[in-house]
Amino acid sequence: MRPCLARSLSVAAVIATAAPALARGAPGARPAAILPRPAGKQPLVGWHAPAVAPVARDPQGRPMLTLRTVNRGESLAMPVLDDQGRLAARDLDRTAHLLRAASGDEHPIDPRTLALAYRIQTHFEVPELRVISAYRVPRPGSHSNHAKGRALDLVVPGVADEEVARFVRALGFVGVGVYPTSQFVHVDVRPRSYFWIDFSAPHRRNREHAIFAGLATKSDADALARGQTPIEPFVVGTDVDAVLRARQAPAGPPATAETEDEE
Repeated sequence: MRPCLARSLSVAAVIATAAPALARGAPGARPAAILPRPAGKQPLVGWHAPAVAPVARDPQGRPMLTLRTVNRGESLAMPVLDDQGRLAARDLDRTAHLLRAASGDEHPIDPRTLALAYRIQTHFEVPELRVISAYRVPRPGSHSNHAKGRALDLVVPGVADEEVARFVRALGFVGVGVYPTSQFVHVDVRPRSYFWIDFSAPHRRNREHAIFAGLATKSDADALARGQTPIEPFVVGTDVDAVLRARQAPAGPPATAETEDEE
């Protein structure tokens, strides 16, 4: 697929294009049964139902970053320091608590992850983002960006997941995973963009399939041309809290790290 065409294609189109090759047993292809075809337009109900509240704004009229956790039902609205979505240090602490792991463990959330969330919220002009999962306690051998405070699984109220994914894919230095069965989008920040689709059910083994490789390369090149700086790889053993406080959040949009097949 040529990168110039990839931008306009949906996940459904990718599956439809790949299905014949999968059925023929093309080299490296997995069985076609693993890639079911999405059934029509995504219904915007439940978590995806439009939000009726107005957008919260600071005294200067700038939209606030508003996050609501789906599983705990907690929410937080925070003023940003600029249009790029930088947060004050105390709000970074509040966000770490809001987005804590299911176990209650807390970890700093990379400011660039929150800047990405702010960019998504303001682009779609919604009053909140609904977060399904953020920080997760690391598992042995895992390189998940959730364990680094660099990833969010989220829903944008009133917006289909594929529309959200299409917007974020164009930003550069991001990971974007669409989960049609579980009904959410994974977004993260990373040194090199990577996009995927995963039809696995909740709490089941991931069945990830890379998509739009050409678009990932082009999005990063476009970001570099805009003067955007890639995020550095995550380094184990550093004082994460001190690093994040010192950095706060760069002016450019986001980016995540490690192996490309890890969320």
